[in-house]
Amino acid sequence: MNGLVGRPVERVEGHAKVTGTARYPADDPVPGALHGFLVTSTVARGEVTDIDTSAALGHPGVVAVYTHREMPRLTVPPFPYPKGFIPLQGTAIHHAGQPVAIVLAETLEQAQEAASLVQVRYRSEPPRAVIDDAGQQPYLPPPFRDRPNEFTRGDASRALAQAEVRVEAHYSSPTRHHNPIEPHATTAHWDGDRLTLHETTQGVNVTRGVVATAFGLPADRIRVLAPYLGGGFGAKGPVWPHTIVNAAAARLARRPVRLVLSRAQMFTLTGHRAEFRQHLKIGATREGRLTAIVETTTAQLTTTEESIFNESDSTSTLYTCPNVHIRQEGVRLDIATSSYMRSPETTAHFGLETALDELSWVLGVDPLELRRRNHTDIDQETGLRIASKHLLDCYTTAADAFGWSRRNPAPGATRDGDEYIGWGMATEAHTFSAIPATASVTIGLDGKAVLRIATQDIGTGTRTIICQIGADALGVPITDVHAVIGDSALPNASLSAASATIASISGPVDRAARTARDTVVGLAVADRRSPLFGVPVSDVETRHGHLIHTRDQARRDTYRAVVSRAGKPVETTGSVPNVPGHSYGVVFAEVRVHARLGAVRVTRVVTAHDMGRVMNRRTARGQVLGGVTWGIGHALMEHTVYDRATARVVNPNLSTYLVPVCADVPSVETLFVDRPDPSSTALGARGFGETPITGVPAAIGNAVYHATGRRVRDLPITQDKLL
Repeated sequence: MNGLVGRPVERVEGHAKVTGTARYPADDPVPGALHGFLVTSTVARGEVTDIDTSAALGHPGVVAVYTHREMPRLTVPPFPYPKGFIPLQGTAIHHAGQPVAIVLAETLEQAQEAASLVQVRYRSEPPRAVIDDAGQQPYLPPPFRDRPNEFTRGDASRALAQAEVRVEAHYSSPTRHHNPIEPHATTAHWDGDRLTLHETTQGVNVTRGVVATAFGLPADRIRVLAPYLGGGFGAKGPVWPHTIVNAAAARLARRPVRLVLSRAQMFTLTGHRAEFRQHLKIGATREGRLTAIVETTTAQLTTTEESIFNESDSTSTLYTCPNVHIRQEGVRLDIATSSYMRSPETTAHFGLETALDELSWVLGVDPLELRRRNHTDIDQETGLRIASKHLLDCYTTAADAFGWSRRNPAPGATRDGDEYIGWGMATEAHTFSAIPATASVTIGLDGKAVLRIATQDIGTGTRTIICQIGADALGVPITDVHAVIGDSALPNASLSAASATIASISGPVDRAARTARDTVVGLAVADRRSPLFGVPVSDVETRHGHLIHTRDQARRDTYRAVVSRAGKPVETTGSVPNVPGHSYGVVFAEVRVHARLGAVRVTRVVTAHDMGRVMNRRTARGQVLGGVTWGIGHALMEHTVYDRATARVVNPNLSTYLVPVCADVPSVETLFVDRPDPSSTALGARGFGETPITGVPAAIGNAVYHATGRRVRDLPITQDKLL
């Protein structure tokens, strides 16, 4: 064994990425491919009454223009296709930016120019763009993915009425968009009734299944390729209509078609974090023990779907509280479909962690101490003890590193020149899934290993961790291991979403590699030509590509020699189930607020996390840095703005939809408990990737209050709200 798992191993694909040799889906060469470009609706509610494509068809290089008149009839797939309709199947308009035509041309520029020549007439109606425009009472949607939108434990109303101390407040956050640096792209290539898709997807198998349903094809006739992704964040998890529309266009044209969405189109075609409102009522004893939580949330839905993605898991599970009532409501609006956005719990978690901070001030109890008093090792939904939870260790480790004990508790008491200084903290928590997967390992005649699994690397380091696991299990250098992923033709795996990837695939990869190792050892000890002939299997260890007799180090063989003598590669598979759960952590933040301008700077962040075994400290730290950065954007900047008269997004670009840049992000100290979870079959690891964003917005908001005495409950915390 090499002890690679847990070390800060460099990304195995790093060189390919920085030298530009890594091919992303839009880079894959497909001979003869046309370029597609979508014509999208300029109205948000109504229907198409006429489309004139003649000018576009006469434009140089244009091969075809398809509308609802030419498109084949397709089947609307169930979730994870998130919309209740497929565009270009009829005349109804459900939101601005909805595709109404697709132009195919020899070059991208020709397709874009021709798309501007398509004339569309509409019958429009006044749209509803934000929750205040709904004109109706919020309603309780039906269960989503078998999870009800109303949850009760105990008698929260009665306990709240009897509580010694109560806090009640409203919290809200706007619509936000994912904006991965790589835009969504799809290339469809038909060979008879077989379809190959080069796709920016977080789930090659999920995409295959959804597209197969849409076209009424067996899934094995579709192959989906996603070798690299330039970020996902949930936006590339569901299958969006542009993929299906482009595949249909390619089938009609009988040529491959490549479609790359513009940045503006990503604001209407690929999901977003829904506008969100939260009403929280918390009851507690004078000592700060929680006795009741009543939470009502309202999220933006559309006219075609009823999925609540902004979940309230933290409210129901994070702290010990005997009486809880959660109600997740929605209102129907005429805007594009929302979806999961890393991390879905963050919106509701902001309210909970802010309300606890408010409770701490009412009680005169330190915010960290309040959380310690309400810590629990019992699963609040099942009543069972949690096998491995080290959140208290996170509190202590991060608080010591941050210097929390030196905090002056009085708001506005700490100032440096023109700036107020504030310290805030929040717990972090995220659920992770565990999805069945299978991996295969092939040891070639050259003694090198190829790991195959139909997972994806959305930038989190999955490919590297797979190689670490395989190299450790085999006892070979990591340079002798190659991971093949991002192909639906490989052994089955599911979405890179819900922080499920490492929890789901680590066990299967380890099992397949260990089986391959044992097979090669068995070949060696049974081969008279091997120096290990006749040695008991239990007396053979593998290190650095060698098979070594544990009691006689001179007796050794190599993978290459053993497999070469056998005359054929060794191939094995592995599949190990895992269970879902939670990862935990804490974030401490320091902010500086300009006394006259109200400008907020985040100047210091310390985090500590309990994620079970840390598989790779370098990639885990990267996830924390990404989470903190996104949390800063969530707290201080990101805000999708709708024109309420037209329900169009007015800032669909990165010049006016503001995201943090390097100058906005301070030094971040990342600490890990790093204790393997005994209940995990993923070598003791748990799903983690989305955890580090969850507490950051509240920690920043709490720090702003500590700095200024001004509580901002409506995100983002912009200068006008502080002035």
